[in-house]
Formats: sequence, C-alpha cells, structure tokens
Amino acid sequence: MELVATIVGVLLLCLILPLVWLAVRRVRLMRGGGVDLCLRRRFLVNDWHFGVGRFRGDEFVWFRLTSFRIGPTVVLDRADLEIVDRRAPLRSEDFAIPSAVEVLRCRERGGADVELAMSADVLTGFLAWVEATPPGRHSGWPRAS
Repeated sequence: MELVATIVGVLLLCLILPLVWLAVRRVRLMRGGGVDLCLRRRFLVNDWHFGVGRFRGDEFVWFRLTSFRIGPTVVLDRADLEIVDRRAPLRSEDFAIPSAVEVLRCRERGGADVELAMSADVLTGFLAWVEATPPGRHSGWPRAS
C-alpha cells in the first residue's frame, strides 16, 4: 500500500510541476511589461495561439502561453516590420480570439506574414511602438509608391 501511495504522489508531482512552471512563467512575463495577445502564422481559423508579448527595444517578442521554452517563440524586429492589413476579427474567429478588438497582419522583410489579435489598449501601445521608429528608418506602414 505504501508503494502505491508513493507512485501516486510522484505522478501527481509530475503533473503539478509543469502547471506551476507555466503559471510562474506567465506571471513573470506579465510583471516585466507583458501584454496579452494572440498570434498565428498559419492562416487557418483554429490556428490562433494565446501568449504574452513584450517590447524589448527594437524587438517585439512573443511567448506562447502553453510553451515550456524559456526564450520567446516569435521575435519581430521593428526595422523589418510592416503592417499589411488591419481588420476586425471574423465571426468564425470569435471562439479563438474572444478578447480581440483588432487583428493586424504584419510582414517581416524577407519573412512570412504573422497575424496579431489584440485588445484596444494593446493595439494603441503596439502602434505607438511601431511608429516610434528612429528618423531615417521605415515606420512600419506600407510605403507609398
């Protein structure tokens, strides 16, 4: 009987430790200036992922909420970033991005498109960060031909 209790205890510990790690990681990211937003790289309705984004100088880094990685999952460089489209979430996306007010489709120079779904407050901060490009650099919006 003691062996069964030990095995059950070890199994519970193995289940609880990863959940504690994810919770502590999210709290640390949010305390360091993180913002909640969803991201998708493959443009299928059900491919949205919740995460925490942070502004780090000229980079916007995004950490997937359910990832055990220590570093960011996606890094967007402000100098190479261009906002291609801005739209409201589609009706079919309501279940995937419930708190999103706007969806931005961004493109990195030489990279693939990425969509970011965010609330109004996060959108304001993100657009201010994109437009705060130092003089002589690209502002993030499509260039006029």
